[in-house]
Amino acid sequence: MKTTTSIQATKPLIYKSFLLSLFLSLIFIIFLFTDQLLSLHNQHIKSTINIVPQTSSLQSHANLRMRQGFNTYDSYLKHQLNKTLNPKLRNLWVTRDWERKIKVFSKFFNKLKNQNLLANNSKSLCIGARVGQEVAALKLVGVSHSVGIDLVPFPPLVVQGDFHDQPFKNSTFDFEFSNVFDHALYPSKFVGEIERTLKPGGICVLHVAVSKRGDKYSANDLFNVDGLVGLFKVCDVVHVIKVDGFGLDTEIVLRKRKS
Repeated sequence: MKTTTSIQATKPLIYKSFLLSLFLSLIFIIFLFTDQLLSLHNQHIKSTINIVPQTSSLQSHANLRMRQGFNTYDSYLKHQLNKTLNPKLRNLWVTRDWERKIKVFSKFFNKLKNQNLLANNSKSLCIGARVGQEVAALKLVGVSHSVGIDLVPFPPLVVQGDFHDQPFKNSTFDFEFSNVFDHALYPSKFVGEIERTLKPGGICVLHVAVSKRGDKYSANDLFNVDGLVGLFKVCDVVHVIKVDGFGLDTEIVLRKRKS
């Protein structure tokens, strides 16, 4: 009887040990799979981006200075995702910040419409849109064909995409807006992708901080608009004005040349 009882008592322990081993194995497999995905993404980005070394002339340019600390593209992505996936911030973005930001963005976009720089039929992209307040604002002012991209999607307003390697065909958009230039690890690629996906005659609007530095998630610091404007190869400046946009003080509007 003791032997039978001992065997019966051992069975639950064996079963629990098996489940624990299975659970730990699944965690390990998921970790390897995630790490492999990041590695493949990093390799893809490296194949499409002209990586700027830490000692390049761009790094020490007086008007645009790159921040140190990102040894790999993976480390950069993980750092950005720490902010994008922060549950407290995401809750704030869709609650207290939601209506306030839509109201401010709507004023910016209505002003651009009044200047004939944006129209209801403009196919529009918001770059680094987080949860899509600027996309919602575009739709509110009548620009219905609008979408945002960010590392983390927020359907239906924002699709997944990396602004260093936009998931769109050449000459797709009439209008592109962004207020996250300071998050670009490769500024020339950020600008190059805008010029690639913007239609000839299309408008690009960038809100940037010039008079003060960005937060800990910024990858570069802009000290003069020339440091950004100089990266554009096929666009001309329409205007540069002062604005008050959530800590960003300058609006740069450019138009892509038709030929």
